[in-house]
Amino acid sequence: MPYPAPAMPTVKPTKQPVKKPVARSAKKPATQPAKPPFVPAGFDPDAAATGDGLFGLAIGPKDARIVVIPVPFDATTSYGAGTAAGPAHVMEASKQVDLQDIQFGAVWQAGIAMLPIPKDIAALSKKARRVAEPIIKVGGAVPSNKAKAKAHAKALATVNAASERVHGYVAREAERILDRGAIPAVLGGDHSSPFGLIAELSLRHPGMGILQIDAHADLRDSFEGFTWSHASIFHNVMTRLPGVKKLVQVGIRDFGQREAEFIENSKGRVTTFFDQRIRDRQFNGATWSAVCKDIIAALPHEVYISFDIDGLTSEHCPQTGTPVPGGLTFPEVCHLLEMLAKTGRRVIGFDLCEVTPSTFGDEWNGSVGARVLYKLMGCTLLNDFRREVKKARAAR
Repeated sequence: MPYPAPAMPTVKPTKQPVKKPVARSAKKPATQPAKPPFVPAGFDPDAAATGDGLFGLAIGPKDARIVVIPVPFDATTSYGAGTAAGPAHVMEASKQVDLQDIQFGAVWQAGIAMLPIPKDIAALSKKARRVAEPIIKVGGAVPSNKAKAKAHAKALATVNAASERVHGYVAREAERILDRGAIPAVLGGDHSSPFGLIAELSLRHPGMGILQIDAHADLRDSFEGFTWSHASIFHNVMTRLPGVKKLVQVGIRDFGQREAEFIENSKGRVTTFFDQRIRDRQFNGATWSAVCKDIIAALPHEVYISFDIDGLTSEHCPQTGTPVPGGLTFPEVCHLLEMLAKTGRRVIGFDLCEVTPSTFGDEWNGSVGARVLYKLMGCTLLNDFRREVKKARAAR
């Protein structure tokens, strides 16, 4: 039997910050002077990719406007594993993405880079996964069996410590990126990967909101006993990070009773657009644009986007760890992101998680993931570019 979750709390920000270095004293967002588009001499965006970087670009993180933090970690995935290989898989597939986007233009010109995939985090993931698997196999920690309880308690402590180390890595990298005035993003890994980034942004942008595109609510408390489970990311965000004002969930179609109670008890901090209710509205004549307007209206001005690939229909991500029938199509996501950008809201960061390479050796999952990543960048940069142009004009 799964380890029972504690009684459902009222959703209030905790007064206890997460351990350093994830939470520190707040800093004002850095500003970066306006720069011309990044176009290397002799670079042909229509030619085959020759650079070693993300999307085949040859630009270093210190010169990029968006810097991606790869997180090859999936210790607590409770069904299908393999998302730790997601960053490398998306990186390779990104080199096949054409760089002119019909919605957001030449996104690449802003400067896009990804940090090296950290070998120590990948090794830590494998070690923690081995420790976690006996607990996952039986559906969670077993406190009633004294012999197993001691072993499980030790395993939980090991996996939780590994997760906290990952959060520290992400937070430190996010701090460096933000201090340079660039925009940080996370490429997971399982959906626990971006906690350190969200924590860092919540210190600098109090009152921020999160747009979560996902099949799952991810509001479970210590799922299977793991404090930092991929299924608990937004429970941890909403109870540990008081700087996060609002969570808007879209496409949710798998959730538990206590997660539903969490949403109901949130006093408006969590608004969920369940996938079935979205379809019911459309069956009754509502357009997707009308639904998108309601989604966006629930968000504050500063928005972080958290994108679990299983928020898409399963044919877009057949190898992801926990695929669920239903979901958003790729064009629906693109329309939502464009509408969000056109409202003038500021996207302060984002993540893409749960992309898993195919066991059959094809590139489909990475291909979809890379294109979602490029769309997220375009949505983020549209108003960022407009602000830079306005700033440059004012400086003349």
